[in-house]
Amino acid sequence: MRSPATHLEPVPRDPRKLRRTAWILVALMIIGGVFVLKAYDRWTAEKAKDSRPAFDGGRLTGEKDLPVLRQDGSKSGLIDLSGKISVVHTISVSQPETAALTTEVMQRLARHYAENPDCVLISLVLDPGPAETAKATLESAAQKIGATLPQWWIATTEPTVLHKYVKKEFRANLFPHQDAQQKWVYDTSITLVDRNRHIRRAVVPQKQGGPPFVATFDFDQAAKWDAKGVKTGTDRSNVEELEALLIKTIDALLAEPVKKS
Repeated sequence: MRSPATHLEPVPRDPRKLRRTAWILVALMIIGGVFVLKAYDRWTAEKAKDSRPAFDGGRLTGEKDLPVLRQDGSKSGLIDLSGKISVVHTISVSQPETAALTTEVMQRLARHYAENPDCVLISLVLDPGPAETAKATLESAAQKIGATLPQWWIATTEPTVLHKYVKKEFRANLFPHQDAQQKWVYDTSITLVDRNRHIRRAVVPQKQGGPPFVATFDFDQAAKWDAKGVKTGTDRSNVEELEALLIKTIDALLAEPVKKS
C-alpha cells in the first residue's frame, strides 16, 4: 500500500526578505517613473520648438467644395486650387471698411507673391446683391482693391450657402449676419488652405517652454492690442508681427509637397 502523502507545512516568512523585496519594487517604480518623466520632458521640449503650421482638423474635398462666381464672370470651385496655397478672407461690398485692415494685408500679399503662381488670394463677398448683377458687383469690388485674376479671386455664391460654408469649413468665430442696424458682422480673419486642401494655422513656439501657441490671423484683434499698448517685445507692432507670421506660415506651406490622396 502507498503511504499517505506527507503533510506540507508553509515556509516561515522572513520579514527581512519581504522588506528587501518591497524596497526593490519601490526602487524599480521610482527609476521607471524618472525615465518616463525625462522622456516626456524631451517630447514636450521638441514640441515647444516645433513651428510647423498646425492642422485645424478641416479639409476641403470634392464633397465639401464651394462653387463660386468670380469677377470675370467665370465659375470655379475652391477644390480646383488643389496643389496651391489659398489665402482666404470674407468681405462686404456694402461696407468695405469692416475688413479694411485685412484687405490691406491682402494687397501687400498680392505684391509680395506676385511672381508665385502657387499662392492664390480669395476674397469671398458676403453680400453680392441680386444674381443678375453679381458679376458687375464683383468686378467693381475687384477694381477698387486692385484684385486681378488669376492671382486674386473676388468671388461669391448664394449668400446663405456662403455664410454656412464660411462658418463650418473655415471655422469662423462668427456666423456672418446683419445686426439691428443692418450692419454686417463677421469674422475678418484670414484662413490658409494648404496644397492638399487642409485648413492650417500658425504655430508660435514659446520662449519659456511649454506647448506652442496656435494662432489665427485676426488682424482686427492685433490692432486692438496695439490700441491698448500691448508690446510685442520687438520694434514691430502686433499687426506687423502677425503679418510677418502670416508670410512665414505661407512660405512654410509653399515648401510642403503635394501628397497623393
